[in-house]
Amino acid sequence: MTLDLTGRVAVVTGASRGIGYFIAKELAAAGAHVIAVARTVGGLEELDDQIKAAGGQATLVPLDLADMAGIDRLGGAIHERWGKLDILVANAGVLGVISPIGHVEAKTFEKVMTINVTSTWRLIRSVDPLLRLSDAGRAILLSSNAAHSARAFWAPYAASKAAVETMMRSWAHETESLALRVNAADPGATRTAMRAQAVPGEDPTTLPHPSEIAKRIVPLASADLKETGLIFQAKHNRFVAYRQPE
Repeated sequence: MTLDLTGRVAVVTGASRGIGYFIAKELAAAGAHVIAVARTVGGLEELDDQIKAAGGQATLVPLDLADMAGIDRLGGAIHERWGKLDILVANAGVLGVISPIGHVEAKTFEKVMTINVTSTWRLIRSVDPLLRLSDAGRAILLSSNAAHSARAFWAPYAASKAAVETMMRSWAHETESLALRVNAADPGATRTAMRAQAVPGEDPTTLPHPSEIAKRIVPLASADLKETGLIFQAKHNRFVAYRQPE
């Protein structure tokens, strides 16, 4: 069934490239007005051109997610213009370094936590009231299997994604009696710049393109979605949901 998001307003962070870029395109193609957030203006402008060429609509927000006051202003601006938010896709994130935990520099660890965890919390705080005003608010937080595998040398990134999943679950519990549905999506290994940084010797052609992954994530924005507090993982060309032990 074709997803119809006509009249819905969606925020996508990290929208200038990779998975976020293609999620933004998919949401716009389904009829949503996409508020595309990223640091890279050139990537946002390219996205805007693509969305408009396909008949969609977007609002570009050049914003470094380390700017916490900027995240607060984003929520205020959305409220002033639209009075609500229907979809949040918290996709932006950084890898940091692949390194023994004792060798990770403090500034690197702090940046990973700032962008992956603190800015996600700040974004939730900024738009939670707006999502509650929607008749079918949907929040999708991007995670990673690293949060569970705790692979050697991945400690900062793994810890950050474990924190994101825990925030997701707590938020879902808080809102389970509302129309708001809150879930996480673990895209798995994908052909992105971050993956190339993490696994430089890997053949990228063996990995799914981010456009493929985006098509599987966007249905989590559907008003028909009933699940909340789940982690959706990419497995065997489809997303499988599971709930962590309480």
